[in-house]
Amino acid sequence: MARFLSKILLTSCLVCLAANWIAAQTGSPAPATADARIAKLEQQVAEAKGSADNAWMLVSSALVLMMTGPGLALFYGGLVRKKNVLATMMQSFAMMAIVTVLWGLLEYSLAFGSGNRFIGGFHHLFLRGVGPQPDADYAATIPQQTFMVYQLMFAIITPALISGAFAERMKFSAMALFMVLWSVLVYAPMAHMVWGKGGLLNAALGGRFPTLDFAGGTVVHITSGVSALVCALYLGKRLGYPHEPMPPHSVVLSFIGACLLWVGWFGFNAGSALAAGTLATSAFVATHFGAAAAALGWSAAEWIRNGKPSALGAISGAVAGLVAITPAAGFVGPMSALVIGVVAGVSCYLMVAKGKARFGYDDSLDAFGVHGAGGTIGALLTGVFALSGINPIFKDSQGNPLPSGLIDGNGYQLVNQLVGILVAWILAIVGTLLILKVVDLVIGLRVPDDHEIQGLDLSQHGEEGYYWEASAS
Repeated sequence: MARFLSKILLTSCLVCLAANWIAAQTGSPAPATADARIAKLEQQVAEAKGSADNAWMLVSSALVLMMTGPGLALFYGGLVRKKNVLATMMQSFAMMAIVTVLWGLLEYSLAFGSGNRFIGGFHHLFLRGVGPQPDADYAATIPQQTFMVYQLMFAIITPALISGAFAERMKFSAMALFMVLWSVLVYAPMAHMVWGKGGLLNAALGGRFPTLDFAGGTVVHITSGVSALVCALYLGKRLGYPHEPMPPHSVVLSFIGACLLWVGWFGFNAGSALAAGTLATSAFVATHFGAAAAALGWSAAEWIRNGKPSALGAISGAVAGLVAITPAAGFVGPMSALVIGVVAGVSCYLMVAKGKARFGYDDSLDAFGVHGAGGTIGALLTGVFALSGINPIFKDSQGNPLPSGLIDGNGYQLVNQLVGILVAWILAIVGTLLILKVVDLVIGLRVPDDHEIQGLDLSQHGEEGYYWEASAS
């Protein structure tokens, strides 16, 4: 019996040696252990997830860039008089170039580099250290370079939104200098406080007042909208306003731009999940429902007041809803999104239709009425409707989810939201006013009266948006 077992053992050893020799000759690995196979499978799953997340974030980056050009460029361009269409569109296009360079040189580091509670440091100047490896504090499954370029698209569109307030009357050179200073002194600190490591308002990374802002209610819309109001008040009214009619020269262009904004906003909000997972789906759905409800809310209010709904009102309402749902998109369900959308649509309509006339300021394209008011409403309502079941951003020491918003059992979150709103308003007002004064002293802000009468297309760029050739007959 012993001799038989010895033969079996010897045969097994010879088989193993032969298998290893064949594997060595053919380059095929020897059979792996169960643990090794499991580890390899887990690695493959992680790599697949990382590839999927990265693909989604690159697509989202492109969608957000589409929001500025052509989305915002067409939306704003159609709302001005035809003598200013190119100048208005050029302001959005210029941000795509100017802010990109500024972001790479300095602004990304100030917004997302390690620093103090109010501003980042200089660790990533000239994008130093921003490469293919993820930064786990921000997004663990995508390259930091992908995260950087995605956040760049937010930094581009935010100052471009302000241009709606001073359309048809600011010099192009003044606009460019203003936007550079504003991006560094207002946008970068606000982005760091809300989204940066250790920021004062950061809800995920140790902020003193954790403000829920999924995709930019405070960072993008309140800062740009409030800054727009300051610009409108500082520059004064357009020549002839409000006595001379100044209707949009092409609601068709604005209609196309608004639809592009709606589509691009899915990258803006759903992309802010920073992964291709269920949270992105939830934000996508909430975004769509909020926009639809706001379009109906604005149209209904306009219908009741004026006897008919307008196309311009419908698209303005949709944009207002997109603004308001932005901070809440990753924290609320579809039914809450409907409520936020209706409230924003009606409120922003009243701000544009009544508030602007009552206070007498000339916000040319209603940047404050839509973005400032809509962003404030959305940020506040996020504190009401946020649910831990959708996004458990707050956790106890054992990792168990804590309530997020008022209806979830966390009434104190409204205080945090109000602090975030207040910080955004103060920073936008003080920062914008100081920048305007500096730019006004250095190069002047407003075009001369004859240039304004001629139109900014010709006076600032030497070309016209439309050439009407006389008929040969």
